[in-house]
Amino acid sequence: MQIGYYNGDPLKLLDDLKALQPTAFPSVPRLFNRIYDKIQAGIKEKSAIQQKLVNRAVNTKLYYLKEGAHYSHSLWDNLVFNKFKALIGGNVRIMVTGSAPINPDVLSFLKVCFCSPIHEGYGQTESSAASCLTSAFDPEAGHVGGPLSCIRIRLRDIPEMQYLSTDPNPRGEICYQGNSIFHGYFKNEEKTKEALSEDRWLASGDVGMVFPNGSIKIIDRAKNIFKLAQGEYIAPEKLENVYTQSPFIA
Repeated sequence: MQIGYYNGDPLKLLDDLKALQPTAFPSVPRLFNRIYDKIQAGIKEKSAIQQKLVNRAVNTKLYYLKEGAHYSHSLWDNLVFNKFKALIGGNVRIMVTGSAPINPDVLSFLKVCFCSPIHEGYGQTESSAASCLTSAFDPEAGHVGGPLSCIRIRLRDIPEMQYLSTDPNPRGEICYQGNSIFHGYFKNEEKTKEALSEDRWLASGDVGMVFPNGSIKIIDRAKNIFKLAQGEYIAPEKLENVYTQSPFIA
């Protein structure tokens, strides 16, 4: 295969995509949010009739996406979405996002615009990057899918935050075990003992909730939490993500 790189200027990324015409496009939420904003701005510049046409096209494809994980439509793709696909080269067949949460509405909108599944991954450096990945056949957004075949996951109860594995939808700190888990930090045994238990389970610091189909939603942080005067626990990273990952904040 061939791998293409952007020219170093983030403001010219869309120009690079048109030149490279990738078939696979991995990126991060910040860039997908920018692409989403550009598309929305372009729609607002259209006439009232054109906006109504685009909105109908989007709503129709969102319906079929939710009902059967369909990413293409014989009518609306030719009339509307091929123009959106051209923004990223026109040949993309698979997209991947990771490193931070992405707004579920943005994710679903881009899926129908680019007529392509967008897989959301979850993991960390110590677990060799992705440990969970969404499936193209799961139309629901807002979760990170299930564990990869090389990983086992269990939940650690956090009673002080009222997250328990016995909840109707089990909740707790996500812990990994498997062949892709690191063996330790270089020349830092103390930090290694903090991260890995004796039976080599890696604590992620993230709180997950497991749905009946096995997919996982990240709902909170178990590390770096502090207690307010009224007894409530707060994770500052959760607040930070709300502000920095919102598609409506420049």
